[in-house]
Amino acid sequence: MKEVMAIIRINMINQTKKALINAGVSSMTAFEALGRGKGLVDMKLLKGAEQGYEEAIAQLGQSGRLIPKRAIFIVVPDKLVPKVVKAVIETNQTGKSGDGVIWVLPIMDALRVRTGESGDKVLDEF
Repeated sequence: MKEVMAIIRINMINQTKKALINAGVSSMTAFEALGRGKGLVDMKLLKGAEQGYEEAIAQLGQSGRLIPKRAIFIVVPDKLVPKVVKAVIETNQTGKSGDGVIWVLPIMDALRVRTGESGDKVLDEF
């Protein structure tokens, strides 16, 4: 089983939920998040700040504000990972900076608190 973590634009959460349901995944967790990608950081300023130049540090502080995003966490059996990733990409891809990022992580086990079931039995199996 795997966890698919995705950071997406705040205004894309409802379309993403619908796409995941259509992909066979009804269970997910979402959080409000703040962040920025490398596209919003002037790499010359960052290098200057790392080298201790006060002017670069001051300018970097102005350009590096955090942007509201949504973080989505989905744990699925291995066989559903490609469908989940495809659904998130197809729904959120505009070709512009800020479309988001996806990570796929291994999960050792999952347990349902109510019944004590464990493993893939507690996950979506569409």
